[in-house]
Amino acid sequence: MDAMLFEGVGRALKFARVPMPEPGAGQVGVRVKACGICRTDLHIIDGELAHPKLPLVLGHQIVGTVETVGEGVSSTLAGQLVGIPWLGWTCGHCRFCLSGRENLCDLARFTGYDIDGGFAEYTVADARFCFLIPQGFAEIKAAPLLCAGLIGFRSLRMAGDPERLGIYGYGAAAHIVTQVAQHEGRKVYAFTRPGDHRSQEFALEMGAVWAGDTDHVAPEELDAAIIFAPAGELVPVALRATSKGGMVVCGGIHMTDIPSFPYEILWGERGVRSVANLTRKDGTEFLDLAPRIPIRTEVDVFSLQDAPVALDRLRRGEITGAAVLRIA
Repeated sequence: MDAMLFEGVGRALKFARVPMPEPGAGQVGVRVKACGICRTDLHIIDGELAHPKLPLVLGHQIVGTVETVGEGVSSTLAGQLVGIPWLGWTCGHCRFCLSGRENLCDLARFTGYDIDGGFAEYTVADARFCFLIPQGFAEIKAAPLLCAGLIGFRSLRMAGDPERLGIYGYGAAAHIVTQVAQHEGRKVYAFTRPGDHRSQEFALEMGAVWAGDTDHVAPEELDAAIIFAPAGELVPVALRATSKGGMVVCGGIHMTDIPSFPYEILWGERGVRSVANLTRKDGTEFLDLAPRIPIRTEVDVFSLQDAPVALDRLRRGEITGAAVLRIA
């Protein structure tokens, strides 16, 4: 099959012909139709997330058709359109798994990091960690739901019950979260890199009530904020914009160091917390909600061989919405 291989930091993704994977016990073999591109892919390429499997097929926002099933998997899955997310396997018996926090499992394995992902024509996945794609979502449009949507959804739930929500960094996750928040009657204030008028216009199109630079002050004090940009310096900025009792949620898997800040901007029972990975419960809840809103994903589509181009454009902030590979 065709695949894009990552062989280590400093080495370009390589287009290659590799053996087609076969599903083992408990797994399904999936013909990949589309795979979203995530900033986490850049963190892996840049070595900010250490110790990936090498060589590695990146990609953890996978949508495809189940073509084969391994031992112990129901044959009714064959032919189904499924989504494969970042969380690819957990042990099921540690204290985190047993308390509904499988996203924190110390032995967890992740798609496109520990397990080969979706920058390829075929992949295999643990059937227990696959989600059925809701009817009405085309493969290309569904791909961003598998990480941008799921992590954004978990971040929103971690933010509490804010009426006025700030979002710092306006890309794939933010444009989906805005739609969920608006559906729930919340007001979204979007903060972008200074001078990024295209992203500000996009945020307003998606339902934000205000959009401006990160160094601007929102017209109202925020009840909570979510930071999707991997910039630690935004944490004190968001704290200053958030009212007493508010929560600042860091939604990325990697962030630059957070600078020191005065206690007074944390005081008043403000909080800062991170979001790590996702649970299958997040997936089923979000994918049940998505068609009822309904979520509309904005995507820039690339071919498999153009994955390096798409990653470069994502790095430069040139993607509006989400980047998705269409796998022929």
